[in-house]
Amino acid sequence: MDIINVVLADDHVLVRDGIRALLEDQSGVKVVAEASNGKEALEIVAETKPHVLIVDIRMPEMNGIEVVGVISKTYPDVRTLVLSMHDSEEYVLKAIQAGADGYLLKGASKEEFIKALNNVASGGKYFTGDVSAIIMNNFVNGNTNAAVVPEKKAVKDPFKLTKREKQILNLVLQLKNNKDIAEELQISKRTAEVHRFNLMKKLEVKNLMELSNKAKEFDLV
Repeated sequence: MDIINVVLADDHVLVRDGIRALLEDQSGVKVVAEASNGKEALEIVAETKPHVLIVDIRMPEMNGIEVVGVISKTYPDVRTLVLSMHDSEEYVLKAIQAGADGYLLKGASKEEFIKALNNVASGGKYFTGDVSAIIMNNFVNGNTNAAVVPEKKAVKDPFKLTKREKQILNLVLQLKNNKDIAEELQISKRTAEVHRFNLMKKLEVKNLMELSNKAKEFDLV
């Protein structure tokens, strides 16, 4: 992907202006359009087919979570990054259930924002630290309603995970990032990223909640 085409959806002009200014400083990123409400965001996505939709949660006409839900079903190739000031459990879990590929708080640093955008655009997931903790806490407490997990008859490790993949899985479920995993296993960060991506693909999961549920369902850890 040479250029990441982005659509911004936020009802505050100043917020959109700030994000646009930040992104225009980055090579390889282009803001192709902006939307001030949810319905407008859907219309623009249908017209422009961007790589990534950066969307706020609280917007008029249609909120960001509803927009993400429609995008994930109608335009699965369009990635969605929720950028919100809300770190409440309710918003986080509903966004994930709707199919968000990432969730970032508006107080995040420029570096984290660009990292999240690149991860999501390249097919990965990005959930800021506090959000990952919410996901894991809900899994630990038995609340799996926030993720759609297909019902399957429990079969122990039908995926035939390798020893290395099981190591990666354990570390991911401990909320370790790629740098931590690389240090733990004495491998390069890039290798850790590849292992993590391949693991998610092999288990056919899209986020940490789904990964945790599948690991528990098939007794992988």
